[in-house]
Amino acid sequence: MKESDELIQARERMVEDQIRSRGIKDTRVLDAMRTIPRHVFVPSENRHIAYADAPLPIGHRQTISQPFIVALMTELLELKGDEIVLEIGTGSGYQAAILGRLAKRVYSLERIPELAEQAKEVLYALSFDNVEVLVADGSQGLLEYAPYGAIMVTAAAPRVPTPLKEQLADGGRLVLPVGEQAGQILERWKRKGDDFGRERVAPVAFVPLVGEHGWDSDERPFSWWV
Repeated sequence: MKESDELIQARERMVEDQIRSRGIKDTRVLDAMRTIPRHVFVPSENRHIAYADAPLPIGHRQTISQPFIVALMTELLELKGDEIVLEIGTGSGYQAAILGRLAKRVYSLERIPELAEQAKEVLYALSFDNVEVLVADGSQGLLEYAPYGAIMVTAAAPRVPTPLKEQLADGGRLVLPVGEQAGQILERWKRKGDDFGRERVAPVAFVPLVGEHGWDSDERPFSWWV
């Protein structure tokens, strides 16, 4: 996929000014953010601001997250390249692409069929053959391919969904926002046998995780979430 010099430079500025300068150090994450074309995951009317320091709407009252948040959550997973990763909330597919560049295999769950189909098309065009997008209630996880070395949830949960903890491999990392719909704390959970350690990382504001182990619905006024 041929890109203009302007887009390449915009992506480089995004990495340097929005991500590296805020403390993201993992060189693999920085390289992935530098090479994945974020603009192709954004609706055409917003592609001119695809590399802006902000979340952007992608339709269906969902967003593509702020670049820094994508990088932060990815770095917290501590991916080495041999992991099977579960992502909850495909959205545009951009985060799945970043994970696909850094892990062995990614299963990404999206509850909105139209978004899942759009993400599949973009990921296929970019030749990601290690990322599979499925339509499902992400709050229940995906037992078929468990356990997972890493799980990322890109929607806000009222509490950590039990199925996700159960499907996390020993030594695995789970990153997700937890709290009220109006605001949450980004958390990282690490599993050691039957025990789980929790770190509270930063305040965030995500769209709600809707499903059996999340919120009943997301019928509320649209706002700017990460």
